[in-house]
Amino acid sequence: MATRFELRYGWFRWLLSILGTGPRWSGVDIDRRGVKVTMGWAFRTRIPLASVTSVERDRDMRWGIGVHGWRGRWLVNGSVKGIVTIGIEPPARARVIGFPVRLRTLHVSVTDPGALVAALARSTA
Repeated sequence: MATRFELRYGWFRWLLSILGTGPRWSGVDIDRRGVKVTMGWAFRTRIPLASVTSVERDRDMRWGIGVHGWRGRWLVNGSVKGIVTIGIEPPARARVIGFPVRLRTLHVSVTDPGALVAALARSTA
């Protein structure tokens, strides 16, 4: 059975919902197979638990809402607050608007960052 964490959304929740990347289609799920992260049609990945090398509460971001990144570092967020950073090695596969990318570091905004960090720490210990 998966443990679900909701992505955090701020003021742009209404717009992201209209675009199909709102809370209804997004989240972080942890089960025995790995960590599944989705943000509607814009982003999806499944990271094997064995590939999670670190997880920590990160500082809040000051820019950008949505899905953006480059060279293995990606930010998936509906808010600039509640950011958790997940280190990944070997790199996982992800899809960004349908295109394949490699994922080495994932920054994701969630409603309860402390609970996500604790759950991933337990799952990967």
